[in-house]
Amino acid sequence: MPKFLIERTLPGAGNFTAEQLQKVAQDSCKVLWDLGPEIQWVHSYVTTDKLYCIYIAPAAELIEVHAKQGKFPCDNINRVHTIIEPITAE
Repeated sequence: MPKFLIERTLPGAGNFTAEQLQKVAQDSCKVLWDLGPEIQWVHSYVTTDKLYCIYIAPAAELIEVHAKQGKFPCDNINRVHTIIEPITAE
């Protein structure tokens, strides 16, 4: 199943409290539950004003549906073709 990197602008995200982040996660999980098992949220990186989320889904369109239904920003969706890491150098 394809993996995607989603960029979401969320001003002030880096200063969100644990409770605010929990609410964002709960809202996302509710929409994911309703959409079914084809789309999975792996994790997100929270930066100053953005979230970078890793999702597994059959197509980018399903990620767009998730964003629309959850009222989440969705600036860019990029398919991950491969992953490299330090061990790739060996």
